[in-house]
Amino acid sequence: MPKLPKRYTTFLETYPEVANAYHDLGDACSKAGPLDEKTRALVRLGIAVGRQHEGAVHSHARKALEAGASEKEIHHAVILSTTTIGFPAMMAALSWVDDILSKRRKRR
Repeated sequence: MPKLPKRYTTFLETYPEVANAYHDLGDACSKAGPLDEKTRALVRLGIAVGRQHEGAVHSHARKALEAGASEKEIHHAVILSTTTIGFPAMMAALSWVDDILSKRRKRR
């Protein structure tokens, strides 16, 4: 499991009840429908890409890998955003995903 960002671990330590409620909400959302774990991870990645949140794209790219998504599937999820968010925004998101994928390749 990758090291969690310091900002996030500080939040967990400072506001454990809020963190638990947030995690419980995420669990409830995951159980609310028929999508499997990998599909949910790719959908969440796509949402992060659409919002142009670099940190969230990093996080959800890692989570997609953990859920069994391949690099090609992750790239495809980002490429699909082109006609919705525009080419420059998609390219930025692709670079954020590649930050995570290149670190993963180096660890191998």
